[in-house]
Amino acid sequence: MIPDATPTPPAWRELLGPRHLGTAVVLAGGVLVGAVNIYLASSLLPTAVADIGGAGFYAWNMTIYLVAMVIATMLVSRLLARWGNVGAYRLGFAVFLVGSLACAASPVMPVLLAGRGIQGFGAGVLSGLGFAVIRSALPRRLWTRGNALMSAMYGVGNFVGPALGGLFAQFGSWRLAFVTMAAIAAACCAVVPRVLPRGERSDARAPVPAVSLLLVTAATAAVSLAGVLPGTLAMVGSIVVALLLMAVFVTHERRSELRVFPRTTYQAGSPLKWIYLTLGLLAFGVAVESFVPLFGQQLGGLPPLAAGLFGAAISLGWSLTQLGSSSATRERTVRRLRIIGPLLLTSGFLLQGLLQREDTPTWLVLIWVPVLFIAGSGIGLAYPHLSVAAMSSTQDPEEGRRAAAAIATVTSLSIAFGTAVAGVLVNLGDPSMLDSARYVLFGFAIICAIGAITAHAANRSSRPEPADHTPLQQGS
Repeated sequence: MIPDATPTPPAWRELLGPRHLGTAVVLAGGVLVGAVNIYLASSLLPTAVADIGGAGFYAWNMTIYLVAMVIATMLVSRLLARWGNVGAYRLGFAVFLVGSLACAASPVMPVLLAGRGIQGFGAGVLSGLGFAVIRSALPRRLWTRGNALMSAMYGVGNFVGPALGGLFAQFGSWRLAFVTMAAIAAACCAVVPRVLPRGERSDARAPVPAVSLLLVTAATAAVSLAGVLPGTLAMVGSIVVALLLMAVFVTHERRSELRVFPRTTYQAGSPLKWIYLTLGLLAFGVAVESFVPLFGQQLGGLPPLAAGLFGAAISLGWSLTQLGSSSATRERTVRRLRIIGPLLLTSGFLLQGLLQREDTPTWLVLIWVPVLFIAGSGIGLAYPHLSVAAMSSTQDPEEGRRAAAAIATVTSLSIAFGTAVAGVLVNLGDPSMLDSARYVLFGFAIICAIGAITAHAANRSSRPEPADHTPLQQGS
């Protein structure tokens, strides 16, 4: 009989025990503050507009934040090379702190939007660092647990952001919300040198891939503008422009020596491109929850608070499921989870679309919660394993950092694209809210189903990961 060589998954208490707790808090906290702030300001904005004016700039709040966030994630590997783990993290928290204080002190809306841009840049740095620094801050056997914890922060942020913003707005203290986020950033910044390895630094200044950055920035801006442009035709046109820019970006990256993504991404037979596409399609589905509260209020007759909680069911499913799915270590099981995840997400959206009715009865509305939870669970099953696959795609430390940091780039960019596409589908159904809901849910089901195809391609292209579970330490 051949003994079972499957490694035993590390317990959560190892990651959250005395040895690694500080590291886990900093890595997860950096991702969490960025995720919370995606929706925090949206909840506060009506109160802020009543105080400082600027209603005409209302829709730019999310656009500026997401564009800055995507730009920052693409610079993470270079910040790490220049400043090391500790320096890059302190820079990210410091920039986020400055942006938060600028938002808190804003006398007019343009200043608030500038603060949101600074916040977004800091949040993007922190999100990218979370995935990139795992390679040197944690032993390899804890990579899946660490990825699960950090990616769970996206789901937690989508739940906490609107709730926290609504709480501060309820008491008219929108400025205090930003001060609170600044205080959290300051506290995390203070503990960074105590818990993180400093990492390797280089005095040589790596050239910035300016053309790639420009193309992705333009694509992100174009897709984000789709959410604020009037008329369905203009929104569709903006998304088409964004897709064309991304096509030009890929073409340029394949030929250039200066690139954002690791060179492995563009090599024939490499699974990395399929891993990133699958991650992107999973993150794309998260955008549905931005519109679930609207459907809950208009079709289910829910009050705003209850409708908001329904919308968070996807994030809740994502967060809780991956804490369990990260226990899987057998290669065959991991490969299956990568495919099952997109299929489960697709099935949840299909079923939710079938459950939409005009004047939906209460008993049917209650079924929405477990269905949306199941959809989110599909993300949780696959996301941490895909993240580790991206991180493990190369043995070269620099390329490894770039591969890991790109996880945050793909996630942020996909959420921006998903939000824009959902907005177009809602407009297509206007004036019928029932048609809008069905267009969004069925449309996203079709798009997310492609993730099962890309996951299968990733499985076919990938080789079994090495059984070496020794830590990859860089620096002291």
